[in-house]
Amino acid sequence: MEEKRNRKERRNAKDKKLVKAQKQKQKEEKARRKQKKIPQSAQQSIPYLRMFQDGVCQVTRNFFTKTIQFYDINYQLALNEDKTTIFENYCDFLNYFDSSISVQLSFYNQQADVTEFEKNIEIPDQRDSFDDIRAEYRQMLKNQMAKGNNGLVKTKYITFGIEADTLHVARPRLERIEADVLNNFKVLGAQARALNGEERLEVMYHVFNQNRIEPFHFHYKMLPMTGMKTKDYIAPTSFNFGKTRSFLMGQTMGSVSYLQILAPELTDRMLADFLDVDDTINVNIHVQSIDQAAAIKMIKGKISDLDKMRIEEQKKAVRSGYDMDIIPSDLATYGEEAKNLLEDLQSRNERMFLVTVLVMNTAKKRQKLDNDVFQVQGIAQKYNCSLKPLDYQQEAALMSSIPLGLNLIEIQRGLTTSSTAIFVPFTTQELYQDGEALYYGINALSNNMIMVDRKRLKNPNGLILGTPGSGKSFSAKREISNCFLITTDDIIICDPESEYHALVKTLRGQVIKISPVSSQYINPMDLNLNYSEEDNPLSLKSDFILSLCELIVGGKNGLEPVEKTIIDRCVRLVYQEYLADPQPEKMPILEDLYNLLREQAESEAQRLATALEIYVSGSLNGFNHRTNVDINNRLVCFDIKELGKQLKKIGMLIVQDQVWNRVTINRELKKSTRYYIDEFHRARRSVA
Repeated sequence: MEEKRNRKERRNAKDKKLVKAQKQKQKEEKARRKQKKIPQSAQQSIPYLRMFQDGVCQVTRNFFTKTIQFYDINYQLALNEDKTTIFENYCDFLNYFDSSISVQLSFYNQQADVTEFEKNIEIPDQRDSFDDIRAEYRQMLKNQMAKGNNGLVKTKYITFGIEADTLHVARPRLERIEADVLNNFKVLGAQARALNGEERLEVMYHVFNQNRIEPFHFHYKMLPMTGMKTKDYIAPTSFNFGKTRSFLMGQTMGSVSYLQILAPELTDRMLADFLDVDDTINVNIHVQSIDQAAAIKMIKGKISDLDKMRIEEQKKAVRSGYDMDIIPSDLATYGEEAKNLLEDLQSRNERMFLVTVLVMNTAKKRQKLDNDVFQVQGIAQKYNCSLKPLDYQQEAALMSSIPLGLNLIEIQRGLTTSSTAIFVPFTTQELYQDGEALYYGINALSNNMIMVDRKRLKNPNGLILGTPGSGKSFSAKREISNCFLITTDDIIICDPESEYHALVKTLRGQVIKISPVSSQYINPMDLNLNYSEEDNPLSLKSDFILSLCELIVGGKNGLEPVEKTIIDRCVRLVYQEYLADPQPEKMPILEDLYNLLREQAESEAQRLATALEIYVSGSLNGFNHRTNVDINNRLVCFDIKELGKQLKKIGMLIVQDQVWNRVTINRELKKSTRYYIDEFHRARRSVA
C-alpha cells in the first residue's frame, strides 16, 4: 500500500516536471518569436524584402510597389481659370486609383551641399581685362543666393503598390499603372519619370543619412562582389527609438507627427506652406481608395443609424411632452452632412479615400528640432487643423515616411476626391540649371535664384515685359553682361534709344551709330561667302535686295513680277566682279546697282532706279558707302536712334540682314548668336 502510494507520488512529480518543462519550452519559444520580430539592426528596421533593379520593390511577401518622380508646375501663381483646370485634372488623376492600389505622395525638402550650388554660380576668371567685373558679378550672385533657399533640394514622388502572389504577376500590372500615371501627369502638364532600383535606394539613402553630404555610391554589380545587401548601402549607422516623440537616425534627430484635419473646408495653400519651410521637412500623404459600392453602402448605413437616433429622440420628446421637432443640433448637422456626402458619391464624380498625412522634421540638435516642429504646428493651426505627435509610434511613422508605399500608421481620415485633391502637389516651377546658366532674378514665390541656359530650353527666345521704369532695359543689360562674361556667344543689340553704348564700350564691343550724319557706314550690299553648303549666298542676297526695293518703291501691291525679274538679273550682274576676285575693295555698293538698273532697257527698270536715286545721290544716301566698322566684333550694338522716319524701316531691314548673316555663319561654326532688340514693339512696326 505504501509502495503504491510512493509510485503514484513519483509519477505525479514526474508529470509535474514534464508539464513545467513544457511550459518553459513554450515560454522560451514565445520569447524567441517575439525576439525575432524585434529588429536587431538598422537594416532589419527598414521594412522591405527586396529592391529589384527595374525599380519594383517587394515590401512584404505579397505587396509590390513602384515609384515615379514628378516635377513641379506653376500652380500657385496661375490664373484662377488655370488653377481650376489643374485641380479638376488632379481630381480625375486621383479617381484613377481604385481600392486595389495603395498610393503614397512624398515631398522631400533636404539640405544639399552648398558648395555644389556655389559651383553653379561660379564664374571662372579668364585672365583678360574683365576679371574684375567677373569678381563683382560673382559676389552679387552669392548675395542673391543667400537670400533664397537654394541650399534645399525639393523633390516629389508618387509611390503606388498592389498586392499579388508573385513578382511575375505584379510586374505587368505595375507597368500598366506606371504608364497610366505618366499619362496623367502629362495631362497635368508636369514632367515625370519612373525610378529604377538604384534611384529608389538613393532616395531612401538621403532620408536616412541626412548628416552625410557625400553622394550615394551603389551599383547592383557590387552586390555579388561584396556579399552585402541593398539595405547595407542605405541604412544609417544606427536607429534609436527610445524616446516617446522623437528618434535618432545616426547623428540626426527627428520627429514625425500626423495631421489631424479639423477644418470643415481646406485650402490649397496648406501643403504649399509646409513645403515653403526653409528647413529639412518630409511630408507624406498616404491615400487608399474605398470601393465605390462599399462606400455608398457604408454612408447609407450611417444615415440609417442617424435616422434611428432621430426617431428615438422624437419618441423621447413625445413622452416628455415637448415638440418632437426639437432634436440635438449635432444629430441634425451630421444627418445633413451624411446626406450631402451620399449625394456627392452618387451623382457627382466623387470617390471616398482614407487619407493619412505625416510630417517629419529632422535636425542636428534638440532645440532646432523643437523649433521646427513648433513652426509646422503653427502652419497647421493657421488652417484650423492640428499637428499631433505620434507617441510611441516613431519607428512606424519613420518607415511610413519613406517612399515604399507602406502605411504603418492606422490613423486615417475619410475624405472625398475633391477634399483629397485640395492637397495639390504643385506650387511653382523652379528654374535652376547648371553649366552656362545665366542669372535671371529671384522666383517670386519660392525666393530661389533663377539660373537658366536658354539654349537648353524648348524655346530659347523670350520677351522682357513690364511697365515703364520697371527695369526692362536693366534686366537686358544684366543678361548681356552675364552672357559676355561666361559664354563665347556672339551678342548683337538693336538699340533704338541709344542706351546700350556705355555697356558695349566698357566690354570693348563695336557701337555702330546709324544716322544720316554719321561717319559710320554699313553697306547693305555686303555679301558673306562663308555660308553653309546648304545656302547660296547670292540667292539669299537677291532675296534681301528684293525686300529692300519693295520697301523703297512701296505701293499697295509692292513689286510687280517684271520688276522682281529685273532686280534679280541686276543683282547677279553686280556681284560678278566680286565673285571672280573677292577683295573688299571690289564689294559693290547701292550706287552700282542703281547704275545697272539705269542701263536696262525696260521702263520698269527706270522706275526702280528713280525710286533708288534719293538713297544713292540724294539726301538719304547714308547707306551708299562701303562698311567702315567692325561688324565681326563679338559684341555689336546698332544705334538707330537718330534714323528719321524715312530711313527707319530701311535701317531696321539692313540691321536684320546683318544679323541674319552672322547667324548663318555661326550656325555652320556651331556657335550661338544672341540678338537683343530693345523697344521691340517699335522695331516690329518698322519692319512690318
